[in-house]
Amino acid sequence: MLSRSDFLYEQNVVLVALALFALLLVASEIGFRRGRAVGSSLIEASKSQLSGFQGAMMGPLALLLGFSFALAESRFETRRHLVIEESNAIGTTYLRSQMLPEPYRTKVAQLLREYVDARLEFFQAGVDEDRLKGAIEKAAGVQQQLWSQALAVTEKDPRPVPTGLFITPLNDVIDLHAERDAARLNRVPEIALWLLVIAAVGSMGLAGYGGGVGSRRNLAHTIIVALIISLVILVIMEFDRPRRGLIKISQQSMIALRQSLQ
Repeated sequence: MLSRSDFLYEQNVVLVALALFALLLVASEIGFRRGRAVGSSLIEASKSQLSGFQGAMMGPLALLLGFSFALAESRFETRRHLVIEESNAIGTTYLRSQMLPEPYRTKVAQLLREYVDARLEFFQAGVDEDRLKGAIEKAAGVQQQLWSQALAVTEKDPRPVPTGLFITPLNDVIDLHAERDAARLNRVPEIALWLLVIAAVGSMGLAGYGGGVGSRRNLAHTIIVALIISLVILVIMEFDRPRRGLIKISQQSMIALRQSLQ
């Protein structure tokens, strides 16, 4: 469930980036006008000190951007790898289920097809909490049926081969279900995004102030810096929202598995 701490997560990421871009330009303009108003009254030492402040502000901003980007990208890669691992585990379970005696072989194959459909529904649900809950419950129900089949075949034939070989990847399938659901909720803390916004606005305001003190305005430079900062934050938020937006996790391995199971 989304909470009050997920305000940015609930918003359209493109609109957030556009709003941030406009906010950075406004902060720079306010800083420029304020700097021009007080520039004539500042002594040369204060102007030199201001230049140092500008560099000190941009340094932490670059560090925060790099750290947040790496954090979001690592979470994105984890989710992507989990999709591949889960499809591989399901495929292995299906192949090893072919060694089971009837009627377990046919029943397990049918349940695995239903399970793949449920896992695809899990991703297609996006951020719709009702659809997500339904897909998770459907997958959990199929898991219980698969485990019941494993228990039944174990009672009938407790030999490690082929029963043991079938149970091992089935355990992996169940574990990966929980891992993918946990990875879905493992996002970059929103406080880090707000800190990025505050640092970016402060840096642009200070840069504008410095330009105003020196009575130098470089509009093209200001726009480019604001655009780059906004785009980097946009990508960070996109990495953290793989169920919607411009950057999505490919489900091709799961789709190919469903086609092969047919």
